[in-house]
Amino acid sequence: MDSSRVWRAYLLGGMVVVAIYLAMPYGIGRDLTYVAIGMSSATAAFVAAARSRGGVRMLWALMAAGQLAAAVGDAMWVYYEHVAEVDPFPSPADAFYLLQYPLVAGALLMLARHHRSPENREALLDSAILTVGLVLPYWVLVIGPNLGGYESPLEQLITLGYPFSDVLLLAGLVLVLATSRARTAAGRMVIAAMILVMAGDMIFVLTGDAIVYGMPISLAPFLLSYVIWGAAALHPSARDLLRPTSDTPPAFTTGRLLTLTAVVLLAPGTLIVQLAFGFELSAWPVAITSAVLFVLVVARMAVMLRRLQHQARRLDEIARTDMLTGLPNRRTLDAQLVRDYERTAHEDVPLTLAMLDLDHFKRFNDTYGHQGGDQLLAGAARAWSLLLSSADMLARYGGEEFVLLMPGRDLAAAEHLLQALRLVTPHEQTFSAGLALWDGRETPLRLLRRADTALYAAKTAGRDRVVRADPPSETEGPSLEPSAFAGG
Repeated sequence: MDSSRVWRAYLLGGMVVVAIYLAMPYGIGRDLTYVAIGMSSATAAFVAAARSRGGVRMLWALMAAGQLAAAVGDAMWVYYEHVAEVDPFPSPADAFYLLQYPLVAGALLMLARHHRSPENREALLDSAILTVGLVLPYWVLVIGPNLGGYESPLEQLITLGYPFSDVLLLAGLVLVLATSRARTAAGRMVIAAMILVMAGDMIFVLTGDAIVYGMPISLAPFLLSYVIWGAAALHPSARDLLRPTSDTPPAFTTGRLLTLTAVVLLAPGTLIVQLAFGFELSAWPVAITSAVLFVLVVARMAVMLRRLQHQARRLDEIARTDMLTGLPNRRTLDAQLVRDYERTAHEDVPLTLAMLDLDHFKRFNDTYGHQGGDQLLAGAARAWSLLLSSADMLARYGGEEFVLLMPGRDLAAAEHLLQALRLVTPHEQTFSAGLALWDGRETPLRLLRRADTALYAAKTAGRDRVVRADPPSETEGPSLEPSAFAGG
C-alpha cells in the first residue's frame, strides 16, 4: 500500500477499534483491546524510527520507547486486575506509565534544540512564562488538592508523579511551540497526542476512576492519543520532523502577545476568583508564581530591547552603506564632507577630493554579464580600500562612479595615491579620475561639481588618466590641467 495511504488506513482503523472498544462490555477482552491499541502505536513509532536516519531516528526511537512503556504499563494493569485480581494502584505498572514522560520530553527537547535560532533566548523566555503561568492553575486544581490523604507515602508519590510529569511534558511542548511551531502534519499530530495524554492525566487525577457508560472517562483521551501518535509515525512527513527551518525566530505577533498577557494574568486572576467565590486562598503559590513571572517578563523585555537596539543599528548601517561594495554611500559621503570641512579648516590642512569612473564599464558588463560587472565593482572597492589610510574615505557615488575623500593630502599626494590605485584595479581594468582641491570657501556641492567636470574632461581626453581641476574663479569656470602621469 502507498505510504501516503497507510497512515489514513491506520487512523481510520484505529478510530473503528476505539469505537468497538467503547461498545464492548467490561472484561479482559475489552482491556486487551486497549493494550493492543497501545502496542500498535508503539510499533508504528518503531517503524518510523527504522525508516528514518540521523537525529530523526533517535527522535522517533525515544517516542517509540515512551509509547512502549505506556503500553507495557497497560498490560501489567490488565494482569493485576484480571489475573492476579489485586488493586493495580499503586503497582509496578505506574513505573512504566511514568517512564513514558521523560522519554517523550527528551524527544521534545531534541526537537526544540534542532529548531533553535540566533534569537532563541526570546523563545526560551516565552516558553518559561507560559509554563510557569499554566502550572499555577494546575497546582491549584490538580496538585494542591491531592496533597495528603493517602494510605502510604508511595501512593502519594505515585499520584503526584503524574501531574508533575505532565508539567515536564507541558514545558517541552510549550518550548517546541515557542521555538519552531509544528511545521509538518506528523508534528501537529504528535502535539495533539501529547495534549490528549495530559488531558487524560488531568481527568484521572480530578475524577479518579469515575465510570461513564461502564468505562473510566480518563481512558478515552489515552486511547485517542495512541491512535493519533501511531498515525503520525506512519505519515510521510514523519521523516521531516527535523526539517531545516529559517533562522528567523517566530514573530512576536499580536496573538503571542495576547497569549502571554493572559497567562501572566492567571496569577492575580486565581486570587480574584478565590476571593469572589469564598474558596481557600492559594497565597503562597500565587505569590511565588507572580514573583517568577515578574522576573521572566522583565528579562523578556530586556532581551527584546537589546534586539530592537541591534536592529536599529543594523538599519542605520544599511542606510549608510552601499550593499554591493560595502562602501559608504552618497548619504554618508555628504555627512563626512561636512565633518572634513570643519576639521581641515580647523587644522589648516588640505582637503582633496577625487571622482573615479571605471573605464568602458558598459562594455565589460556586456561581455561578462551584470554579475561580472558587480564582481568588478566589489573587487575594485576591496582592492582600493586596502591602500587607503584611516583618514581617507572611499564611497560609491553611483553606478561605476566612486568618490575618494583625502583630508590632509595635497594634489601631488592625491595623484600619487590614485596611481597606486590604478595598479591594483582588478581584471586589468582602468579608471579615469577628476581631482579637485578645496579652496576653503566653496560648498561641498561645488567641490563635487568641479571634480565631476574634471572627470568628464579625463574621459573626453581618452580615459585612463587623471585630470586636475584648478581652484574655482569668481569670473570663470575652472581651467583643466591634465595630470603629468596621465595614461595613453
